[in-house]
Amino acid sequence: MIPQAPPEFRSGFIGIIGRPNVGKSTLMNQLVGQKVAITSPVAQTTRNRLQGILTTKDAQLIFVDTPGIHKPHHQLGEVLVQNAKIAIESVDVVLFVVDVTTTCGAGDRYVADLLSRSSTPVILGLNKIDEQPPNLLEINESYTKLADSQQWQTVKFSAKTGVGLPELQQLLIQNLEPGPYYYPPDLVTDQPERFIMGELIREQILLLTREEIPHSVAISIDQVQETPTITRVMATIHVERDSQKGILIGKGGSMLKAIGSAAREQIQKLIAGKVYLELFVKVQPKWRQSRIRLAELGYRVEE
Repeated sequence: MIPQAPPEFRSGFIGIIGRPNVGKSTLMNQLVGQKVAITSPVAQTTRNRLQGILTTKDAQLIFVDTPGIHKPHHQLGEVLVQNAKIAIESVDVVLFVVDVTTTCGAGDRYVADLLSRSSTPVILGLNKIDEQPPNLLEINESYTKLADSQQWQTVKFSAKTGVGLPELQQLLIQNLEPGPYYYPPDLVTDQPERFIMGELIREQILLLTREEIPHSVAISIDQVQETPTITRVMATIHVERDSQKGILIGKGGSMLKAIGSAAREQIQKLIAGKVYLELFVKVQPKWRQSRIRLAELGYRVEE
């Protein structure tokens, strides 16, 4: 049930925007207090606009975790970047996340230029303050200059350790208008369970294969059968080449077994119950270049 919000209650949608691999998904998981987005050392982990929901006694914050904004090299990349751009215009506040282990670069300036053309309020989030290198002054100055040029508020934090997140949360609430509950207070994401299951499988592929199988992987959940004692999940891993299929299966099926075992553990946490997971690998040549294949696998330009 969605309750009636008190008079001073604030709510709204917050777009988490930035270059690939600046810690957007890690940040959303920390703020929500639960894993709803996959994370990986590999750039371009997030593909769908994933919503995480944080409800406090004073506010409801709906975080929209978007794909990293980058120069696309295929149809999938075009869709991802287009969806991130659409998110800028469809939220109440943008949290522009940057990685302060390096100075402000061309990629950050490209995102800043996109944001400068929008009327959506922007907060510049300086992430990874726990990892800052010796040239701290130079790095800080580069982002101070960026924020000052746009008159953006700034906040420093570490998505990994949680340092500075209470201050970030408070600043975000202050930038929201009074509003209703959009979702029940106990909900942490609007994504269906099947989608999260697929993402948890994809996360393990990214973690275990790293550069060998970069982003030519998509997951479809073919069947979920629930009984009182166990949930049976059948899923297909789609790749573009036979060589990738061989890597994913591994010698004697060792890699597929490792992926399945690690993903099963994560899915068990998601549904709080026992899981049997069966994985298949299918070659779909050039699926990232085909709008039809992308749509079949759930990648569409958002409305």
